[in-house]
Amino acid sequence: MNLSNTRQEVMQTLEKSMDGFLSKYLKPIEEIWQPQELLPDSNSPQFINEIQEIQELARELDNDLLTVLIGDTITEEALPTYEAWLMDIEGVDQQNRQGWSRWVRGWTSEENRHGDLLNKYLYLSGRVNMREVEISTQHLINDGVDIHTAKDPYRSFVYTSFQELATNLSHRRVALLAKKSANTHLAKMCSFIAADENRHASAYKHFVSRIFELDPSEMMLAFEDMMKKKIIMPAHFLRESGGKIGELFAHFSDAAQRTMVYTTQDYIDIMNSLIKEWNIDHMRELNDSAEKARDYIMGLPARLQRISERMKIPENPYQFKWITV
Repeated sequence: MNLSNTRQEVMQTLEKSMDGFLSKYLKPIEEIWQPQELLPDSNSPQFINEIQEIQELARELDNDLLTVLIGDTITEEALPTYEAWLMDIEGVDQQNRQGWSRWVRGWTSEENRHGDLLNKYLYLSGRVNMREVEISTQHLINDGVDIHTAKDPYRSFVYTSFQELATNLSHRRVALLAKKSANTHLAKMCSFIAADENRHASAYKHFVSRIFELDPSEMMLAFEDMMKKKIIMPAHFLRESGGKIGELFAHFSDAAQRTMVYTTQDYIDIMNSLIKEWNIDHMRELNDSAEKARDYIMGLPARLQRISERMKIPENPYQFKWITV
């Protein structure tokens, strides 16, 4: 997919505000939290005691909740795939360290901390087969992602807006459930990650808002296209050792639904929030195709709501190789 001249101009216009985007939506590296601050300090005399506490609390985690936490970790660990995709968006010059590539690298550097933190927590928890987790992670990076955006920035920013809201919600819900079981350590970690995801979502939503101001009809058509294709989760290709590509995602999704960490209703609610955020219902200066696209978008949540009411989630959990006890 080749960008039109208008798209190129829009990306260049937004790029002029990059310094402002970076200072508003990303944190200085020397000031932002790092994983070690939320993990036991190996230099501390209390190191062993703190690990024992982590393991005692981890034993109380429901298997479905632990499954979701592991799946979220694997998703975060597959970061190299996502950076490669964002760097390949047309309008992003990898050789220019002053433009969009600065955003992609800055976003990646913040996201990288999430997988580091959660991976170390799982290792210390004593409930996880880390080799199986590592195999799933390597598979997910090796298999890549197909999120149906091609190299188009308009579609890509719709995807990232939606996905960052979804990951914010998932981590926030895990934090709430952990807190209810008195696992304040895990709750704090997931809350910190959720706050990052929320900030990143705000950035991508702002990018789309600006594009709607500059190129409303094409942005509306891109939004419609992504909603028709559906927002595919980054973990869509999940698999275990010996498994086929993508065969694990349905089981992971079922666990997320049973725990109410991320549900079909959440998908619909996020869509509604973006429709409101981008003022879709009152968008002006659209061409005929974009008007039809707007009508489709406005009617989609109600259609999905009817479908979701007929869905049934399996009651019997799948036995993941990731979990040992």
